Amino acid sequence: QLQVVESGGGLVQPGGSLRLSCAASKFTLDYLKIAWFRQAPGKEREGISCIKMNDGSRNYAESVKGRFTISRDNAQKSVYLQMDSLRPEDTAVYYCAAVYAPWGMCELTTYTYTYWGQGTQVTVSS
Repeated sequence: QLQVVESGGGLVQPGGSLRLSCAASKFTLDYLKIAWFRQAPGKEREGISCIKMNDGSRNYAESVKGRFTISRDNAQKSVYLQMDSLRPEDTAVYYCAAVYAPWGMCELTTYTYTYWGQGTQVTVSS
């Protein structure tokens, strides 16, 4: 059973940066797509970025394009989300999710992903 665990959340001022980490518990991640989602109070869960572990191709939601960067380290079995120029509206619980699906592009839909972490809180406030 694959497990993914998020870390790196916290409180940051508007305009600041945070780096989230997603660690996966499998020998090889080559067949995975891994994505970051977020959910603010009273709102639906939103897909914000994803990456294919075998070739590094990635996708971003318009709401974070140009501010957030997703990256992978297959040796460390980890995916990172570098979040810059943070805004109060980025405040949410951020989730890492994974699925065994090495074909096609990665997607930002919740139903695509099988394995989910517990989430990490990100709060952007002065």
